[in-house]
Amino acid sequence: MHLLVFNCHEAWVHQLQALGCRLDILVGLEGHHVRGWDERMRPLPQGARLVTMEQARAERRVYDCVICHSLTDLFESRPLPGPRLLVVHSTYEGRQAAEGSQVPLDKMRAKIRQYLGLIGGHAVAVSALKVSDGFPDAVVNAGVEPSDYPPWQGDMAAGIRVANQVAQKRLVLAWDFHEAAFAGLPLTLIGHNPELPGVAPAADWDDLKARLSRHRFYVHTADPRFEDGFNMAMLEAMAAGLPVLGNRHPSSPIRHGEDGFLADEPAALRAQAERLLADRDLARRMGAAGRERVRESFHLDRFAQGLRTAIEQARRNWQAVRQKRQKVA
Repeated sequence: MHLLVFNCHEAWVHQLQALGCRLDILVGLEGHHVRGWDERMRPLPQGARLVTMEQARAERRVYDCVICHSLTDLFESRPLPGPRLLVVHSTYEGRQAAEGSQVPLDKMRAKIRQYLGLIGGHAVAVSALKVSDGFPDAVVNAGVEPSDYPPWQGDMAAGIRVANQVAQKRLVLAWDFHEAAFAGLPLTLIGHNPELPGVAPAADWDDLKARLSRHRFYVHTADPRFEDGFNMAMLEAMAAGLPVLGNRHPSSPIRHGEDGFLADEPAALRAQAERLLADRDLARRMGAAGRERVRESFHLDRFAQGLRTAIEQARRNWQAVRQKRQKVA
């Protein structure tokens, strides 16, 4: 296969190398922190090529699938022939909460579904929570490969969290809970947060993996109405051997007391954080259980299989629309 993917969510796009296909990554897009590929997030996938929209249009290639991350991507991809796959990364409720939008959600979903029907597109969500009112039709969870991560050390008695744009996502990330639970405790925050002094993204993926390996535990909190009890950064932390601490969440893969701790109250979670800070061996045992958890349930092979299925559906939809138009003509 030869795929084109819009450059967004570099960590997600990097997974596409597991498909073993030719990959063009569309760069030079408006509204991105980095105009090209952000090496701080991930190295360029093996065999991938960076292209601009002008290049893609000039080459007149019909891709096996064009992968989009938003409605804007879908509209901007109109000059390019080929099947379309829309990947839904967030709940529309969560985006409304963060952006203050008042557009009725049912109408928004209906319009998206109608447009995908017209172009013969297909949509998948990155988790079950992102499916609402039957849209999208399928779920493809992110995947990680535990062998990509160095052995856990845990020599730093501190927690760690990866989160971008915290100021805009306080509600979605249950940040009040986060602050109440961990205020005053040693905790490293990594991510694009220009409003927070001293907080920055990792230098690159190797730097992130090295920093994960040294910390004692990972933190993930989220409002169950708007976001999952896990994300890709959390799965990576589990693959790196860190136990996870968070608020109780119906979609959390964490087994309380086995590979992490969950709590309804910040004070209870804080007590568990202090316990892990004081007991490196406990953190090691719980982190090892979490590493096996992602190997069993969130392996990169599962992602590759699910995405291949989604791409084939997008191809069938596109062919059906083309045949219908040819008959009408």
